[in-house]
Amino acid sequence: MRNLPWAEGSRPVMLAPMQGLTNAALRACYIERYQPDMVFTEFVRVQTQSKKRIAKAELAEIAAHDSSVPLVVQLIGNNASALADGALQVQDAGVQHLNLNLGCPYGRMTSGATGGELLRDAEKLADLLTALRRSAKGSFSIKCRAGYSDPQQLFELLPLYLDSGIDYLILHPRTVLQQYSGWADHYLTAEAANRTNLPLIANGDINSAALGQKLLQETEVVGLMLGRGALADPWLFRRIRGELPGEVDEAQRRIDLFAFLSDLLPRYLVKFCGERQALMKLKDLLNFIPDDCLQRDIGKLKRTTTTAGFSALLEKKFSV
Repeated sequence: MRNLPWAEGSRPVMLAPMQGLTNAALRACYIERYQPDMVFTEFVRVQTQSKKRIAKAELAEIAAHDSSVPLVVQLIGNNASALADGALQVQDAGVQHLNLNLGCPYGRMTSGATGGELLRDAEKLADLLTALRRSAKGSFSIKCRAGYSDPQQLFELLPLYLDSGIDYLILHPRTVLQQYSGWADHYLTAEAANRTNLPLIANGDINSAALGQKLLQETEVVGLMLGRGALADPWLFRRIRGELPGEVDEAQRRIDLFAFLSDLLPRYLVKFCGERQALMKLKDLLNFIPDDCLQRDIGKLKRTTTTAGFSALLEKKFSV
């Protein structure tokens, strides 16, 4: 019987792990205001050369999670024994849900290939999954690309994933070599969901309520994972559920963005070391706002040099 971090019969909509972005402060903001069903850490590196497999600061951040919304820790590494040890460490910190990164197109460590690079070695991948499955006391999942260079590789890997005993699969239907170019092929997602008994979560380019609802209604996927779409519109979780309008006008977009950034700023001032770093982290999020009509004012926000200046301009241009 599979161990799933969502209620039986529900259709979870999750916040994706995004490196450099989905830190604890941002996750807390989303949990309190925008209601994802689950949240993921940024990938947590598992060190092969050190007995301390997981950095102390990352363990502390994991242990600080105090919400009833499930937190999934995403591990990245390339050594079966080290990954198994790392899994035990994060579970000792209070985590019940683990995920292995098989999708990052930039995944390398000094000791070798990680992330999406692991799709090139099915034998090693099987060893990693087996070791993690043995160490995982709660749910264990993977987040993967369709393949390394050929998207059809997915169908060669599905039996391996099933045999390894993972509880569910998160699929980003691009290849590793594509990185983030082109479009996520959700026809491939639909085919995969139809051809496997594994619960499948769709991920990649889900940037609108209409697409999210279509995937849930017309394919066999059991849930969705939102990344850049949720940064562009934090309310997208509730729009997909039908709790809010699927689309809004420019005026409402400005109001929503004002509320989002105004909430994050004080959190980032606490989370990061100094005003400059907090401001830079906040500006990183502006790169994910796609609206053409907002770009001129977003550009002005990016050019501010103090948090006071950022807040004043944000209120002037967006709180209308």
